[in-house]
Amino acid sequence: MPDITRLHVLVRGRVQGVGYRYSCAELARASGLGGWVRNLPDGAVEAVFEGSRHDVDAAVEWCRSGPAWASVSSVDVTEETPVGDEDFRIR
Repeated sequence: MPDITRLHVLVRGRVQGVGYRYSCAELARASGLGGWVRNLPDGAVEAVFEGSRHDVDAAVEWCRSGPAWASVSSVDVTEETPVGDEDFRIR
């Protein structure tokens, strides 16, 4: 059984209005990750990824650049206790 991890990610920059949430959800679902992604009122994007360490780390790495039209200025990552998320949702 793979090592399950959960990471909370806060992404700042030009990350709203560029398809960030949809691209993020597509990547997470293709990787079999659970969790969610949403826009925040301050212009940031917040996401949580849960799954194998390798796949979660790959998703966080993707967040550092995002989709083609995004311009990421910072990514803050916090480890959380896994809760058993199996589906990935856009909030």
